[in-house]
Amino acid sequence: MENQISSKTVEAELELEAVIGFNGHVPTGLKCHPDQEHLIYPLGYTVLIQAINTNEQNFLHGHGNNVSCVTISNSGLYIASGQVTFMGFKADIILWDFKKRELIARLSLHKGKVEALAFSPNDLYLVSLGGPDDGSVVVWSVAKRDAICGSAAAGLNVGNATTVTFSGCRDEMFVTAGNGTIRVWELDLPNRKIWPTECQTGQMKRIIMSITMAHDDSFFYLGTTTGDILKMNPKTKLLADAGPAKDKFSLGVSALKCLKMGGLLVGSGAGLLIFCKSPSYKPLKKLQLQGRITSITLRGEGHQFFVGTEESHIYRVNFTDFKETLIMTCHFEAVQDIVFPFGTAELFATCAKMDIRVWHTVSNRELLRITVPNMTCHSIDFMRDGKSIVSAWDDGKIRAFAPETGRLMYVIDNAHRIGVTAITTTSDCEGVADRLPDPEAGGGTKGAQVLRVLHPGQEKQRGMCHSQYRRHVHHLGPRASQKESDDPGKYLIPVCLLPP
Repeated sequence: MENQISSKTVEAELELEAVIGFNGHVPTGLKCHPDQEHLIYPLGYTVLIQAINTNEQNFLHGHGNNVSCVTISNSGLYIASGQVTFMGFKADIILWDFKKRELIARLSLHKGKVEALAFSPNDLYLVSLGGPDDGSVVVWSVAKRDAICGSAAAGLNVGNATTVTFSGCRDEMFVTAGNGTIRVWELDLPNRKIWPTECQTGQMKRIIMSITMAHDDSFFYLGTTTGDILKMNPKTKLLADAGPAKDKFSLGVSALKCLKMGGLLVGSGAGLLIFCKSPSYKPLKKLQLQGRITSITLRGEGHQFFVGTEESHIYRVNFTDFKETLIMTCHFEAVQDIVFPFGTAELFATCAKMDIRVWHTVSNRELLRITVPNMTCHSIDFMRDGKSIVSAWDDGKIRAFAPETGRLMYVIDNAHRIGVTAITTTSDCEGVADRLPDPEAGGGTKGAQVLRVLHPGQEKQRGMCHSQYRRHVHHLGPRASQKESDDPGKYLIPVCLLPP
């Protein structure tokens, strides 16, 4: 055949330029590098390094599943991260070179999940704690990139160990704690053994959520699910004191950090950040943040520190005035929709759960947040003229908001009897098309789809179509541009895009 053309598929990888995100569900996942210029935290399969002053981002790719823990060596030369995986399969620990931003070694012994990691004070060893399906603690040689020894992390009559910290002075001592277990470990390097000693707390039985070691190894502190703090002596392995006796921290002590100047920074499950001292543990300074606090990391000696919460907020706090500055935020639930306004790429909007957020594309900053409590937003769209953001909600309503102030402009009640899951706007800015699963037409949430064209001012039905699709529709789009149609009414017919 003449002019025969052989078509070849060209595959090109998209380069990741920036990420708006922070996984606040990872305990102690937010870390400040010893150079005091970078924050390090996990996000999905990736470990992210972000410059504090310039917001420049670097990405460490190598994990095959979600990163479950991360730690930094005292020298700042190494980063270690662990992951979760499927039951019965090995979960990797990756050792990274911070300066070169590259993988040094992949360490694989634990199964199911790597629960926690910690470097020794002189970067000689890395200790790792396995998850519930593994139950072991392993000491690794950083120089040789190999396991030295391992042991069961907890005894037979107690629960799992969930947190670990190294001594502040000695490379041969570390502490593990969890459900009914607190153990001080000694490394016997010539015999390649680790020897545990159970700490005695008397009649007090606690589930440990967080742990921190004093810089001189005089004591270590443990935060519990019952909202009190235990102070233990690592030499005698005995309980020194516990508190507060009254007004315990609501929803548990989910984060702890010991300061060199004396005292403790305490983060509670209720989002309360507190500075207190032993033995009373009464709040000397306190601050209410949004979401359960999961990370507290110091910048330098603690004159400034960063706090990460479960609702994906990162705060910067100055110790002197104890006031917070929100430096990063993102959605803390699955993002349902993303849309750019017509004619510009400087802004975009996203929705997830009860939030609609407008972002600045270049700086990745949040410009506006719209919240409707106890509702779920499934889809959003900008009106062509940019004067409103229309949104589809699970209560069957369509809500429109002003894109600059977030003010509620109007609500279309009873757009559908059950939730609206997709929405699009018309080019003449006079209507919206929405979609829901109609139980009358097909039964249940996988039935036929009903599409209705509504005018925001009149809240009146202008047209209806029944689709015979039996699967869930996630997106609607206009069929033809206004230039291709003489009758503006034809433009209101939507196209349903189905998942494969």
